Order: sequence, then structure tokens, then C-alpha cells
Amino acid sequence: MKIAVINFSGNVGKTTVARHLLMPRIAGVELITVESLNADDGQAHALRGRQFGELQEYLQTVDNAVIDIGASNVEELLALMRKYRGSHEDFDCFVVPTVAALKQQQDTIATLAELALLGVPASRLKLVFNMVDDGVELAQAFDTVLAFIAEQPLAMANTACRLGANEIYERVKGTGSDLARLAADETDYKALIGRASAAADKLALAQKLATRRLARGVVPELDACFAALGLLLAPALPGMSTSAP
Repeated sequence: MKIAVINFSGNVGKTTVARHLLMPRIAGVELITVESLNADDGQAHALRGRQFGELQEYLQTVDNAVIDIGASNVEELLALMRKYRGSHEDFDCFVVPTVAALKQQQDTIATLAELALLGVPASRLKLVFNMVDDGVELAQAFDTVLAFIAEQPLAMANTACRLGANEIYERVKGTGSDLARLAADETDYKALIGRASAAADKLALAQKLATRRLARGVVPELDACFAALGLLLAPALPGMSTSAP
């Protein structure tokens, strides 16, 4: 399965969705970050036709991939999809994260409309309602995008596809940490803290303990959100699970 994570807007959690929601739950998956295709001395540049052509070719060679498309590249990528007629069919699903801020909801609507114009059917366009604060009524917080979907059903909007705001994502940013493995860690940090003599060592262990607690709280939420996406994954190979351990 090839899944594109996409939104015209930044700050909707595309990388969180790609790295922490999708990748750990799909067997043998590879992450492709479109912004990294254009990186030159740390600066992002427009996606060129040759690069998009190479991306299409590469997607034919892999079974499972998650493609994280940076906001600065979405417009160029969609324009190239229009030139490479039918290239949207290389993606089994487009996951569109959105947050409650009005601008991001409006950008989400624009993203859905552009993908629909390319010919992506509603069954392959799936929303993830991200950074939902505790106690917030989702239907009210996302009324703009939900009203649009109700009027023009261009995408699947399952309100069970929701993730809360959680500092765990910032804690593990750039570390490559697997949240499921962090949650499964059985280290007795409190005992280690009790035996440590240096304040810096105690603090480092306390931070690991806090990170594990956050991971144990967020993994079930990620599992539930992934299940609600209803992705039709191919059966795993014997001895391999499609879910994070």
C-alpha cells in the first residue's frame, strides 16, 4: 500500500501522522519525505518534473510506502500529477490531517477539492482530525470542514480518526523512537533514580520515565485512529504483524 500524507497547510501534523500513526502499523513500509528530495544545504526547493518522475518510478518497485509531502511542495506535486495523467493512481490512499484552526480547515477543503479534481475517489481520501484538545466536541471544532464534506462528500470523514495534542511527539522528534517500544519498556526507572547519585542522572532517568508514561497513554489512541482509517492492508507475511509490537 502506498499512502500519501498531504495538506496545503503546514502545522497540521503530517509528519506525526506519517511517522507515528501509519509507519509502525504497516508491515515492511518505507518512508519517503518529499521535502528531502529537494533539499540543498537545508533549503527546500520546488519539486521538479524529473524528481516526480523518479518518485513515480520508484513507487512501482516497492509494496508499501508512506509519502510525507511537505506543505511547500504540495502545489508543485499536484501540478505535476496533472501533467503525468493518471499518476494519482499510484497512491492507494491520501491521508489528509487537519486541525481545528479555521485557516487549516480551509486549506484542508482546498486540498480535498484539488485531489477530487485529479480523479481521486472519496473512498481513497481520508481525514485525520489532529491535535484535538481533551473535552472538545469534534463536530463543533471542525464544523467548517465537516459541513463541506456533508455538502460535497469528496472524502471519508470518520470522526473516530482523531488524535489529541500530546507533547510525546516533540519529546521523540528527530530520535527515530518507536512509541510502541517506548511504551513496552519495562525498565524500573524509579529504582534507578533512587540509586543514582548525581542530580543530572536522576533528571535524565526521570525524563525517560515521563516519556514512557506519555507513550503508554498515546499508543492506544494511535491504534484506535489507525483502525478507524479502515485501510485495506495486504495480509502480513508469516511471523510478521501489521501492528506495532
